[in-house]
Amino acid sequence: MRAIWKGHIRFSLVTIPVRIYNAIETSETISFNQLHKECNGNIGYDKRCKKCNKVLTNEEIVKGYKYEPEQYVIINDEDLQKVKLKSTKIIEIEGFVDAEEVHPTLFDAPYFAGPDGDVASKAYALLCQTLKDTGKMGIGRVVLRDRENVMLMSVQENGLLLYKLRYPNEVRSIQEVPMLDGMQNSKDELKLARTLVDSMSKSFDEIELVDRYHDALKEMIQAKIEGREVVSVVEEEKPVVDIMTALKQSIEQAKKEKKPMEKATGKKKAAKEAVAEQAQQKVKKRKVA
Repeated sequence: MRAIWKGHIRFSLVTIPVRIYNAIETSETISFNQLHKECNGNIGYDKRCKKCNKVLTNEEIVKGYKYEPEQYVIINDEDLQKVKLKSTKIIEIEGFVDAEEVHPTLFDAPYFAGPDGDVASKAYALLCQTLKDTGKMGIGRVVLRDRENVMLMSVQENGLLLYKLRYPNEVRSIQEVPMLDGMQNSKDELKLARTLVDSMSKSFDEIELVDRYHDALKEMIQAKIEGREVVSVVEEEKPVVDIMTALKQSIEQAKKEKKPMEKATGKKKAAKEAVAEQAQQKVKKRKVA
């Protein structure tokens, strides 16, 4: 695993050399090339100026910030180098917070942080264990890819997991979503809905988290390579029913799906009891003999 950042985590007078790694596996992503329909030639990226219609080279393109309509200030690499922040090489932990204080909408990309060298391992392990014992999460800042990001630092197993956080002003208010002031539900509807949720409850580990679209996409690509017909499944449209009927039917369906498991469990239990009974009978016969 290749590190994307090297520096230090610091809280108060404690400094820990660390390296940061991407936690997301990008090699699993399927990508496509744009091709010319007539000859399957690759299509180049046309960097064309919208003002004079000229196709430009990389050397002719600069960065500009619009401060007024049609007015830009040009920013070059030397200007960006002058923006020096302490978080370029140091993640300064500004405080420790409870996880429930951070709103889910603020969570962005995850990263791993590991100790940089044997000397750092002890202090790194100490921070991990302390976060685990206290249930706290550290908040600091780090510059990744030329931008300072707020990082939430937590412990996962025996390592540090960092979450890049969005700034609160970047997240819209949920109250902007239309039609949130809906009708009130009856007590019977709420009771049935609660029963349905209870009947469908399971542990997170039981949920199959597989990218089914990725698998279906690979299967379709392979079929086209082999010249086979691509068969698509058309989902049947279900009739719209009233909420009470839908809840009752859903509860019955959930009960039916659980019954085979309960029966199988009962059979196994009966089989175990039969084996135990046979063993006891053999012991009794030996004693009599």
